Amino acid sequence: MTLEWEQVIVDSADPVALGRWWAEALGWVVVGDAPDEFEIRPEKDRIPGLLFVPVPEAKTVKNRLHLDFRPDDQEAEVTRLLALGARHADVGQGEQPWVTLMDPEGNEFCVLGERRA
Repeated sequence: MTLEWEQVIVDSADPVALGRWWAEALGWVVVGDAPDEFEIRPEKDRIPGLLFVPVPEAKTVKNRLHLDFRPDDQEAEVTRLLALGARHADVGQGEQPWVTLMDPEGNEFCVLGERRA
């Protein structure tokens, strides 16, 4: 296969602010800080990354695609992300072993629990 996953594009009202939030949340590095294309990656030369781009419209419905993260300690990570500005989200998930959060612009993501054997 000749395809390589380069990045995920994130539409945003403020690409720089949202990109900096995600860089802090993930512990990633900024590799491009232009106001119209703000990019972060796990490491400078490691992909895939997240590329934040401006859009004029506001987010209005649940994301069709979202990111899942599996931390060592779900409770501690949820607490840390909430302190950074994430919020709890209810997208109809009901009682689940994961926690659904939203970033400062309302993009949903999940913090998973312990991996089952």
